[in-house]
Amino acid sequence: MKKYISFEDYFKNQTPKPNYKKNKIFKIILITIFLSIIILSSYSIFKWHLNNTKTKYIYKEIEKNFNFNSNHNQGELINPPNNKNSNYYYYASIPFYQVSFSVLSYLNKDTVAFIYLRNTNVKYPIVKSNDNKYYLTHSFDKTQNNAGWIFMDYRNNINNLSENTVIYGHRRLDGTMFGSLKNTLTPKWQNDPNNYVIFLSTLKENMLFQIFSIYTIKQESYYITTNFNNSNEKQKWINIMKKRNISPIDTEVNINDKILTLSTCQNNQDKRIVIHAKLIKKQKITK
Repeated sequence: MKKYISFEDYFKNQTPKPNYKKNKIFKIILITIFLSIIILSSYSIFKWHLNNTKTKYIYKEIEKNFNFNSNHNQGELINPPNNKNSNYYYYASIPFYQVSFSVLSYLNKDTVAFIYLRNTNVKYPIVKSNDNKYYLTHSFDKTQNNAGWIFMDYRNNINNLSENTVIYGHRRLDGTMFGSLKNTLTPKWQNDPNNYVIFLSTLKENMLFQIFSIYTIKQESYYITTNFNNSNEKQKWINIMKKRNISPIDTEVNINDKILTLSTCQNNQDKRIVIHAKLIKKQKITK
């Protein structure tokens, strides 16, 4: 057995020598991971910015080619209440907006409608595909774009409205697509009664919808039910949607009303901002 002169010598010999080769490899691995994260993050930011730039360019090109004008013709009242003091009549007095679809349809044959919501950036042509996936990753010109476009549920038919017509759009941080629907959750937006209407134009009709519910909720499929088996089912659905409402508006809704639903993500993929409105008047477009 080796003899030690002192305690210091003993412990010095007991301490393992550092493995400089392993430490170097570990450092290289850490640096590689760190650089990979930076590169991937930079690429994601670049791609996000590129998608936004493309979307804004496409919208500006579209905007040059559509006419968006007030139309003061009365139109046909839909399911009016007997109560003449109902706020229905106030909203029904608001003029339509009308859009020319000739160029929009030429640019994209999937165009089915045009939507406008006051004091938001929502002023877009609506497209429809044979599924609810295509326009999540494609723009109006059908190029690949993660900003997507505003689109109608493939189960709906714009010329023969379902019990509930659903419109989707991404919540973009720059406020494009349905990004500005977050405005509807604020007191400033909700306290202006003139905001509670949605204008929808199609190739054949101008329509006006009165909002009756605004809320946020975890992802589910119930609120995007498009048709109901019977009147009891629909009434139950209406009651639940009205109960979820966080806005001060009080709108009468019944089973005879046609519903329009707007849906987008909130802060993450698990929550949704949802708006429900009922059809209150429409107008045939005469050429």
